Amino acid sequence: MAEKKKTTIILFSGDYDKAMAAYIIANGAAAYDHEVTIFHTFWGLNALRKDESIQVKKGFMEKMFGKMMPRGVDKMGLSKMNFAGFGPKMIKEVMKKHNAVPLPQLIEMAQEQDIKLVACTMTMDLLGLQKEELLETIEYAGVAAYLADAQEGNVNLFI
Repeated sequence: MAEKKKTTIILFSGDYDKAMAAYIIANGAAAYDHEVTIFHTFWGLNALRKDESIQVKKGFMEKMFGKMMPRGVDKMGLSKMNFAGFGPKMIKEVMKKHNAVPLPQLIEMAQEQDIKLVACTMTMDLLGLQKEELLETIEYAGVAAYLADAQEGNVNLFI
């Protein structure tokens, strides 16, 4: 029996287009029967944030990070041509015209395909993000857990 192929992706970027690329690759790899992990760290954690405001106890700095970072994937900006928020609107319109799957649905597809979505616990501590603020069906781990997955990975990407 052939050994299961593994793909790991570190999603470091909080840009809509880069997160979209990560999720397109992840879903494609899962469709080709890869075991896939997306390790969300730093700004990539914003892809796992819930859209609504969740009331949790935070210190001043954590509150400030929470206000400055986008809440939910649809609020993430583009890496280039953001144009004060018009860029994402334009790209989403073009995607709709070409029947491209938007990022929120790509994340749902990833969950349906049992792609392991992992939130970096160290970054959560640094940015003051709490489990209640993130999507329900994700895992929490540190660098050691990511490295264990990546060590067996056939494909390892940093986005």
